[in-house]
Amino acid sequence: MSEPTPQQVREFIAAGLACEHLEVEGDGRHFFATIVSDAFAGKSRVARHQQVYAALGDRMREQIHALSMKTLTPVEWSAQGADGRSAQAHHPH
Repeated sequence: MSEPTPQQVREFIAAGLACEHLEVEGDGRHFFATIVSDAFAGKSRVARHQQVYAALGDRMREQIHALSMKTLTPVEWSAQGADGRSAQAHHPH
């Protein structure tokens, strides 16, 4: 099975979760995603991550070996300057 591209991972997430903003970077095995969705409102970080894993389904186990993510609501996204760079760490967790 071939390794997915960041664009494919982005499409996988977008297919299962309505996102206002979605950015995915990675090398085929390890990915970092910034995901902004109204669906995250009122949810803990763990619950948000579970929503993303649910959107990815079996692909998470079969094709994506590591996914670090930053999950934000549109309000949280706006509060940090809307580009995400000011508050985003430059290294995966």
